[in-house]
Amino acid sequence: MKKLVSCLVPCCLALLLTACGQHQDTAAAAPPPLVGVITAHPVSAPLEKQLVGRLSAFRSADVNARVAGVLLKRAYVEGSEVKQGQLLFEIDPAPLKAALASVSAQLAKDQATLAQARTDLARYQRLHQQNAIAEQTYADQKFLVLQQEATVQADQANMQTARINLGYANVTSPIDGRAGQQQVTEGALVGQGSATLLTTVSQLNPLYVNFTISVNDLTALQQAAERGDIRLTQANKTTVKVTLPDGSAYAAPGTVDFSAPTVDPATGSVSLRALLPNPDFKLLPGSYVRLGLTLGERHNAFLIPLAAVQRDITGTYVLVVGADDKVTHRNVTADGTQGLDWVVTSGLTAGDRVIVSGIQTVQIGAPARTEPWQPPAPAAQAAHMAPAAAPHASGS
Repeated sequence: MKKLVSCLVPCCLALLLTACGQHQDTAAAAPPPLVGVITAHPVSAPLEKQLVGRLSAFRSADVNARVAGVLLKRAYVEGSEVKQGQLLFEIDPAPLKAALASVSAQLAKDQATLAQARTDLARYQRLHQQNAIAEQTYADQKFLVLQQEATVQADQANMQTARINLGYANVTSPIDGRAGQQQVTEGALVGQGSATLLTTVSQLNPLYVNFTISVNDLTALQQAAERGDIRLTQANKTTVKVTLPDGSAYAAPGTVDFSAPTVDPATGSVSLRALLPNPDFKLLPGSYVRLGLTLGERHNAFLIPLAAVQRDITGTYVLVVGADDKVTHRNVTADGTQGLDWVVTSGLTAGDRVIVSGIQTVQIGAPARTEPWQPPAPAAQAAHMAPAAAPHASGS
């Protein structure tokens, strides 16, 4: 029995060694994984920055009661479009008409007194020429006429004021726009001592979008422009593209029309404003929107598909197949997107073969076979992009 066991052990060991050798030969014979790659070529890409902005009305005018009185009625539909000069409210005109009549009567009385004083002055002048009255009497009459003329002028000014106040009984829209909610109900006493807000009219086409950019970013852009890395657009040609809350792109681009001349010390940022067309009133003031600010053109950038750019604890990176057909890790800086590509600004050189598909099948330092990468169908692209998170910029 011992002899049988001693004979079987060497045979088993031989079989095991033979099997291991066959397995090693099979593993050595397995081909490297096949990956889809693109060849990196430097291009000029739009220089864009993703920001958040808030919409505001192009013009917003408060409609106030400018005279005291009782509000009789509202003459517009709340939330409707109104024209400049359109009647919005009516204030009881009766007291204003009475005030105008009183001033008119006072004017007529003072005009009659002035006419009498002028007649007396003409008579005194003839008597003065005949030395029939004292010099002082004639001088006093001349001063009396001047006083009466000033009184009539004051009455005329009061009458003009009374007419203006009567006109204020009809409260009209100061601008074209959309009228807001009524702030005071009919029957209320308005304009008593101070102006009373009745409603607000806002012009919604176009709209302003207000946003900020950090002074550090502005300094970096200026330095990059001085080096020739980028070309900045002229101040009045900088455009913005708005993304709606549902993720869709707003059709009409806007144009930056204002940049604050100073930095806000509390935030270290500069305020900017863009003018945005809104012909269909799809956008409303007060809303927050995402916007892409096109600042110019970036030179020597690389457009890399979204799937190729990864992120780990070391930062943003891509996998590259080198000249020896081995996979290497390359840290890159990804600065925004253009379409379905990341705009990579550093970390790559012209001719690099960047792995886009098959990333999970390769190992760094191991060989890989390559083939040109083909973009997936549009539906597959949308499904792939939906859960994707933007990698943060990381220096090489």
